Amino acid sequence: MSISTQQMPIDTGIGRKPEATEVMENIDLSGKTAVVTGGYSGIGIETVRALTNAGATVLVPSRDVERAIKTLEGIIPAEQIGFMDLSDLPTVARYGKDLSSAYPVINLAIFNAGVMACPLDRTQQGLEWQLGVNHVGHFALLQQIINPLRAANGARLITLSSIAHRMGAVDFSDMNYDQRPYDKWQAYGQAKSGQSLMAVELDRREKGNGIRSFAVHPGGIFTALQRHLGNAEMAEFGWTDADGNPSAVAEKLFKSSSQGCATSLWAATALSLNGVGGVYCEDCNISRVVPDDSNDFTGVRQWAVASDIAEQLWDETDRLLARLYSISIVSARGSSVEITPRLKSLAKKTGAEAPVL
Repeated sequence: MSISTQQMPIDTGIGRKPEATEVMENIDLSGKTAVVTGGYSGIGIETVRALTNAGATVLVPSRDVERAIKTLEGIIPAEQIGFMDLSDLPTVARYGKDLSSAYPVINLAIFNAGVMACPLDRTQQGLEWQLGVNHVGHFALLQQIINPLRAANGARLITLSSIAHRMGAVDFSDMNYDQRPYDKWQAYGQAKSGQSLMAVELDRREKGNGIRSFAVHPGGIFTALQRHLGNAEMAEFGWTDADGNPSAVAEKLFKSSSQGCATSLWAATALSLNGVGGVYCEDCNISRVVPDDSNDFTGVRQWAVASDIAEQLWDETDRLLARLYSISIVSARGSSVEITPRLKSLAKKTGAEAPVL
C-alpha cells in the first residue's frame, strides 16, 4: 500500500477537545461560499453556525426542507436551504446542477451527512443504505460541484469519516452486500473507509486545480446518528450505563457537538494545512498511521488512506454509478454528463425533475 508522507501529526498547538469558536477565532470567511450536507442535525448545525459567524454564505441541502428551515432559523436564511436526498441520485444531480448554476464559485464543501449501523436497507437505486448515503451520494454530489470548486482556486473539501473505518475495509468483491451476509458495523466501516479514500483520491486528482481535500474523524458525540442503536448495545460498548446515561468513559472521551465539529472546521480553514491534502485527521491534527490490527481508538488504518485503494474505489464508484443508473458521471478530470431515459424515468417516479446537464 502506498501512503502519503504527509499522513503524520503536526504541531498545531490545539488540544483534542476545543470548541468551534476556538478553532474559528480570527478566521474571516467573508465573501466565501460553503456547502454543508447534514447541516441541520448534530454537529452539522454547529458547523453551519461557525461558518456563518465567520462570514461565509452557507448552503445546506436537506431531504426535509421544512425541518431544516425550522432548525436553522436565526442561523441562515431559508433561501440557502434546498432539497436533496443522498439516497436518491436524481435529486442529488438536480441539486448539484442548480447549486453550480447559482454559485459558480464554491470555496468549501463539508460532506457531513451520514447514517450509522442501520438495519439492512436499500436506497432508491438499490444500493446498501450506508454505502449509498455516506459514500456514493456524496461522490455523485462532488461530480456536480467540481467546477465551482475548481473556480475558487483554493477550495477545500472535507469528508466525514470515523474511527469506525477500522471495522471494515472496502470489499471490492461485494461492496453492495448482494452476496455476503450483512453486518451493520462492517458496512458502516466500509462506508467510512470509502469517505476517507474519496478525500485521498480527490486530492491527488485535483490539487493541480487548487482543490485540497481532507478526511475527518470528528470524535465520539451523542447525536441522532446513534438512532439505530439501543441502550443495551451502547452500554455494551461502554458508552452508557444501564439506564442510558453517558458513562464515565464517555464523559471523558466523548465531545459536545461544538467540539465535534472542530476538526472539520480546522481542516477547512487552518493555515497550517496550506500545501497539505489527501490526509485523514482527528482531534484537530493529522492522524498517525497504525497497524491494521491495532486496538487503539486513535490513528488511521492503512486501507483508509492508501492511494492505490483510493484510486481503485474512485474508478469502481464511477463504474457503479454508470452501470446501475445509466449515468455518465463527470470525472474529476472533467467530461460530459448524459442523463439517459432510465434516469428520467427514475426522476419521474420520485417526483424529481430530471436534470439537463
